[in-house]
This record gives sequence, structure tokens and C-alpha cells, in this order.
Amino acid sequence: MKKVLIAALSCLTLLSPAFAADPIAARKDVFEQYKKTFGAMGKTMKGETPYSKNEFAKLAAHLDELAQLPWQHFPQGSDKGKTEARPEIWSKPDAWKTAISDHKAATAKLKQVATTDDMAAIKAQFGATQQTCKACHKSFRND
Repeated sequence: MKKVLIAALSCLTLLSPAFAADPIAARKDVFEQYKKTFGAMGKTMKGETPYSKNEFAKLAAHLDELAQLPWQHFPQGSDKGKTEARPEIWSKPDAWKTAISDHKAATAKLKQVATTDDMAAIKAQFGATQQTCKACHKSFRND
């Protein structure tokens, strides 16, 4: 219940006028949530935290929800200011859209696989999802 409340409040925050006026802050907030969620999942995959099917499935579902959010916060002109976004986001929109689609498909599949007890499939899809993040960073983010 606590996580649902946090997710709901996060979504409300992202929809607030302040974030609408500052797309860089809005997308950074979403990606910070990504980092926390993906980090918790990674600790489980590494065996640093005990595996709980229900907990991991909740994290995967939250990641899939997050995968729907940041892209709206990359309007034209939001490459100015304190951002790691590369100009290729706007100069190569087809490649950007493909990267987004690939990532959304990967997170959706991870959400689905996370409801099973097939750890090999879960680890493989977690890795595949992680690769979509890395591919996007390589092409569209100044690290």
C-alpha cells in the first residue's frame, strides 16, 4: 500500500504545473525513480537482497509504469539548461522513438516474466531491459 501511495504521489507531482513548466526537472525526477527501482531490482538479481516473487513483480510493474512517463518531458528547446540530453534526441527523432519503443517493450516483458517463478527468464529479461537503458544512454545521453 505504501508503494502504491508513493507511486500515486509521484505521478501527481509529475503532472503538477511546476513540472510542466520545467521539463528538465520533470524528466530528471522520473529517471531518479528509475534509478531507485532498477537499483532495487539489480540488488535482487545479484543476490544482495533476498528474492521475493511478489516484491520483484511489484518493482517490475512500477518500472513499466515509469517507462511510460519521461518521454513527454523532452519537448523541442529542452536541450538548453542543466541536462545530459544530447541533441540527437531532437535531430534523430525516428531513432529516439525506436529506442523508446524498444525500452517500453522490454519493461512490459519484464513485468510479465516477473510474475513467473522462472529465474532464468527473469534474469535474462532484466538484462535485456538493462541493455535498452544502456543503448539509449549511449546514443542520447551525455554521461
